[in-house]
Amino acid sequence: MSTLKKPVATGRVETATDPGGALCAALVVALKEVKAVEPVVIDVRGKTSFTDYMLVVGGNSARHLATLRDATLECARARGVRPLGVEGDGGDAEWVLIDLIDCVVHLMRPATRAFYDLERLWSVGSAAPTRNSPTD
Repeated sequence: MSTLKKPVATGRVETATDPGGALCAALVVALKEVKAVEPVVIDVRGKTSFTDYMLVVGGNSARHLATLRDATLECARARGVRPLGVEGDGGDAEWVLIDLIDCVVHLMRPATRAFYDLERLWSVGSAAPTRNSPTD
C-alpha cells in the first residue's frame, strides 16, 4: 500500500492519515471559538514543497489578530507542534504568519486579505478552497 499523499479534488482536508490536515481542522475549530472571520483552508499539496496546507483567517483589529495568534499557538502546542516561525506579531500588525510546517497560517486584517487575495492565488488550477471547517 502506498503512503503517498493524494491531492484532494474537493479541497477538503483528509485527517485520518494526514497530520497537516488534522492540525488544520483543529486550528479551524479553535479559531472559530475566538471569532475568526471566514477561515479558509487551501490544499497546496503538489503546488509547493514548503507546506501541505494554508489556512487564511481574517481578524477585525490588531487585538483580534493577537487573540487569533495566541489561539493558534495554544492549539498547536496542545497537539505537540512547535512553530518554525512567527512573523508580524508586533503591536499594530496587519498580517501575522505562523509556520507550523504542515500548515502555514495567515492571520490578516480585511484590507490586507483583500489586497493579497491568497485564496485566489493559491487556488488557481484546483478546486475552490474550503470555507470554514475543512471537515464540514
